Amino acid sequence: MHRRNNTDVPYFILLGFTDAEDIHLVLFVLFLLIYLVTVLGNAGMILLICLDAQLHTPMYFFLSHLSFIDFSYSSVISPKTLDNLLTSNKKISYMTCFTQMYIFVFFVAAECMLLSCMAYDRYVAICNPLHYPVVMSTRRCWSLVLGSYLVGFIDFLVTALGMRKLEFCNSNVIHHFFCDTSPIIALSCTETQYTELMIFIFGGCTLMASLITITVSYVSILSAILKINSTSGKRKAFSTCASHVVAVTIFYSTMIFSYLRPNTSYSLGRDQVASVFYTIVTPMLNPLIYSLRNKEVKNAVLRLLQKRDISRHLK
Repeated sequence: MHRRNNTDVPYFILLGFTDAEDIHLVLFVLFLLIYLVTVLGNAGMILLICLDAQLHTPMYFFLSHLSFIDFSYSSVISPKTLDNLLTSNKKISYMTCFTQMYIFVFFVAAECMLLSCMAYDRYVAICNPLHYPVVMSTRRCWSLVLGSYLVGFIDFLVTALGMRKLEFCNSNVIHHFFCDTSPIIALSCTETQYTELMIFIFGGCTLMASLITITVSYVSILSAILKINSTSGKRKAFSTCASHVVAVTIFYSTMIFSYLRPNTSYSLGRDQVASVFYTIVTPMLNPLIYSLRNKEVKNAVLRLLQKRDISRHLK
């Protein structure tokens, strides 16, 4: 995956958030709580969707994969971050660092496309409800999800091909709390323009294609909602999109801030705040957003609890 003989650097040092050790314990407890909520929330969402037959719809099919992706890339970043905060062991091996980065790129790109698939699903449900079961068939849903993972794989491959050309022979200190592309490229002692261009083009295309799909979908949705005469009908239509809009806004605002700008403007403190949101906070928020604002999810939880009570009484 990555040539090991193109560098004199045996390992990297993740600089992390701050050198003030008295803050490390506070950050460790905070991020540990966030990670536990992330794991329980996303795993619980996947389990709930699998167990409740009434949630076997395209919307929740996509949501289960969103939960899987959030759980996966959070688990790639958070454990090492927690270890660094607790033990002050900031070292990360060369191969582990690049593996972390490649897996992260794969899942983030897949999430971008999956969010656009979810916007398309809401578009069909609101703008073309009579044909919704036909358009969003099981086969179509699987094609969209597999297409999202394929785009993630392409971005992963492009990143790997670009990064393998870099050499590291001077500093091994990464000014970040995880192995991200920008701070690693900044360490290279060789020409990085080609690598930066490749990653920017393919990553930017993924991001913009997803954003365009989401924007077009929601412009059409808004137009359709405004044509609804009843206030209750408008409210119901808006409520089906509210959770997705909130999730998209949080995810894309931080992603755009971090990646769609020149690497020369990289700033440790400023970029870490944005990175914390899309790597650690957003995976925690997504299941909360979709559960707290969604009556179907709440009802599914109640049905599951009722079934458990009934089975307990039967025993």
